[in-house]
Amino acid sequence: MIDDWTALAGGSAASLATRAELIARWSEPHRRYHTLTHLTAVLSAVDRLAGQAADATAVRLAAWFHDAVYDGRPGWDEERSAQLAQSRLPRCGVPAGRIAEVARLVRLTAAHDTLRPGDRDGAVLCDADLSVLGGPGYDAYTRAVREEYAHVPDALFALGRAEVLRRLLATPRLYQSEAARELWEERARANMTAELAELTALAAAQPGPDETP
Repeated sequence: MIDDWTALAGGSAASLATRAELIARWSEPHRRYHTLTHLTAVLSAVDRLAGQAADATAVRLAAWFHDAVYDGRPGWDEERSAQLAQSRLPRCGVPAGRIAEVARLVRLTAAHDTLRPGDRDGAVLCDADLSVLGGPGYDAYTRAVREEYAHVPDALFALGRAEVLRRLLATPRLYQSEAARELWEERARANMTAELAELTALAAAQPGPDETP
């Protein structure tokens, strides 16, 4: 998947330099989940769903850029990543219309629930980004996410994480494309339900404000 960059953006010197820059960004030492492993997984998931995209090349390029800037600042990271795509892709010879679509898709990953009905490219990218929820590596994923937020105290992290899980579980459909639902929906809900139960039990075991730890 990572080796397919030239099929997306050509083999020019500028394109190869952009590929090298992106790999360096995805390899930054502060990352634990948003790494090359995540990028490879998203690209692999896009391959499985590509037949449902309107512009699979734009979706794959968006996957490369969607967490290229990652400082742990939701919304800001996606905007900077979209701007990076808009800056780098023109020199690779990617058409302006496709660049605009790539930037739109990258921004969309900041809040998957803003996806509009009929947005085929958006559905494929968002579904691929969330494929980890229904995959066999869910436990490793949760550990890596916790490591990325190591600066947050356990109790606060558990509260925030539980809220994220409740919001996801409350959605009628985690995945927008039929193929993704068949692949990951059932297992994703089971994984998240189990994690939420663990977080709830952990919160219940914490001493109250008037209790001695």
